[in-house]
Amino acid sequence: MSFKGKCIIISAPSGAGKTSIVRYLLKHNLDLSFSVSATNRNARVNETEGVDYHFLSTSDFEARIKNDEFVEWEEVYEGQYYGTLRAEVERLWKTGHHVIFDVDVIGGLNLKTHFGEDALAIFVQAPHVKALEERLRTRQTETEEQLAVRLAKAAKEMEYAKDFDEIVINDDFDTACRNAEGLVKKFLAT
Repeated sequence: MSFKGKCIIISAPSGAGKTSIVRYLLKHNLDLSFSVSATNRNARVNETEGVDYHFLSTSDFEARIKNDEFVEWEEVYEGQYYGTLRAEVERLWKTGHHVIFDVDVIGGLNLKTHFGEDALAIFVQAPHVKALEERLRTRQTETEEQLAVRLAKAAKEMEYAKDFDEIVINDDFDTACRNAEGLVKKFLAT
C-alpha cells in the first residue's frame, strides 16, 4: 500500500502572509512538500511554471474540471480559476511527504472537507483589514481596481476564520511562524 500522508492547509485573504508562512514551514520541516496549484491567469514577472503555479489555458483548465482532475477548484476572481490537481497531491504522497497547501479561503475549506481528519486547516489572519491593504500596496502587483476587489474579498473571507481548525494572527511575523510551526508539528505527531 502506498503512503497516504496528511495535509496542511494554509489559507488567508490576500496580503495576510500565508505564502511567507508556508515558505517558513517548508524551510523548517523536512516532512512537508508544497502542492503547486493550477491557475489560468498569466504568470507574474517573478513566477515560474511548476514552481509557483501550473499555468494552464482557460480551455485546458475547464477540460480538467470536466474530467474530474481537481481535488478542488474555484473561480476566485471573474474569469480566473485556481485549483488543486489530484495528480499533484498523489505525486507528493508517492515521495513519502505530507502535503502543504497555500490556497485562498474557499479553496482551503474545500480541501478541509475533502481530506477530513487527515488535514489541518490554518487560517492566517492579519490584525486588521488596513494591514492587508498596506501589505498589498507594498507588493505593487495590482492596479487600484484590482486592489479594491481584493480588499472587498478579504473582508468577506475573514468571516470564514471560525470554520478553520486553527487561527494564526500575523501581527508579528516571527511569532506567527513559530505558532504555525507548533500547530503543524503537533498535528503531524498524532
